[in-house]
Amino acid sequence: MKISWQTACALVISNMVGTGVFTSLGFQLSAVQNTWSIILLWVLGGMLALIGAFTFAELGTHYPDENGGDYIFISKGLHPFLGYLSAWVSLVGGFSAPVAIAGKAMEAYLSPFGLANPRALTVALILTMGVLHSVSLKQSSVFQNSTTLLKIGFIGGVLVLGFSLAALPGNALRWDSSYQAEVFTAPFAVSLLYVTYAYTGWNAAAYIVSEIRDPRRSLPRALLLGTVGVAAIYVCLQMVMLRHASLKQLQGQTDVAVIAFGHLLGPSGSRWVSAGIALQLIATMSSYVWIGGRITQRMAQDFSLWHFFGKNSSHQIPVRAIWLQIAITLGLLFSGTLEQVLLCTSFVLQLMGTLAVASLLRTPRLPHAFHSPWRPWLQWAYIGFSLCVLGFILVDRPRESLVGLAIVAVGGLTYWVRPVRQ
Repeated sequence: MKISWQTACALVISNMVGTGVFTSLGFQLSAVQNTWSIILLWVLGGMLALIGAFTFAELGTHYPDENGGDYIFISKGLHPFLGYLSAWVSLVGGFSAPVAIAGKAMEAYLSPFGLANPRALTVALILTMGVLHSVSLKQSSVFQNSTTLLKIGFIGGVLVLGFSLAALPGNALRWDSSYQAEVFTAPFAVSLLYVTYAYTGWNAAAYIVSEIRDPRRSLPRALLLGTVGVAAIYVCLQMVMLRHASLKQLQGQTDVAVIAFGHLLGPSGSRWVSAGIALQLIATMSSYVWIGGRITQRMAQDFSLWHFFGKNSSHQIPVRAIWLQIAITLGLLFSGTLEQVLLCTSFVLQLMGTLAVASLLRTPRLPHAFHSPWRPWLQWAYIGFSLCVLGFILVDRPRESLVGLAIVAVGGLTYWVRPVRQ
């Protein structure tokens, strides 16, 4: 069995829409306050994600029989050692840590309900996802589609309420010309970092291209429609939150969605919005569990050190790799160092994503593959912007960035422990 383009698109949407879009506005408003500036931030983020989607659509259809995404693209387009490093980073920072972080965020959003043991609920949910994604592609597809529909339904309901009900007097909407003084500033660039984090996941379907039905048609459709749809959702959500809370109430806050809808629906209504944000994270966590094991499994096929995790089940599911990721996720969940892990890996994750886009520049164009428009100019634009982002991260978080590079260096040493299997 192979999955449809609709399921692949559900993976893209679920991977992208997590906590970032519901939390980052407060940090952005600490630096820029004009509504045009906020909209521009999210439009620019969407454009960059779309460039990435175009790039991965061509790379994925260039290798239609290969799972692994970045690992395959970088290994074959640049060098196997760099591809190995990307798989190493993905195992912990790219997929395990985000599931654990989403789990902790879910606990926080459910706190108004006074659950006796929210951590037990998180662990049970993660283990259940591991079981569901270890059975078959059909099982994974049904679960992912169902949870993504719930996510879209919740967000759609939030947007309808946000735009149909009267705006709060004295809200944070500001349409004057002050954006001209904000756009070309360092704070605006730093705010864009939060946006790029919220857009992470536009490449989700490219990691499982060999499991998609008719990938030459389905992969570009899933990546591009998913990315454009999420960009539209993101811009609309910012508008709704700005309409229903004041600038002072939102600045520097992480729970901006709950604050805005508290004014709109009252304390009781805001509790249920908080619960909705928590429940929509199930689809996000599920997508990371589904995809992450495929990267580890594909890398393990090439390196004897990891060979145990390179086996598929009788239903062609990388069960061993999935449960390795589950074990790391649970370890991080109880370690209390999730924020540090995220900060330390953000730099190298951005770097590996840039290398994946750059790999297209050294990948010959095939007649049967999807052709990215305006190649290579779009890719050079993405690389140039990403290098600026890396520079900002390095300056703003030098210690975490260097620790992240050190973790990569340690992982790189394992590349030489056993020779690459021929």
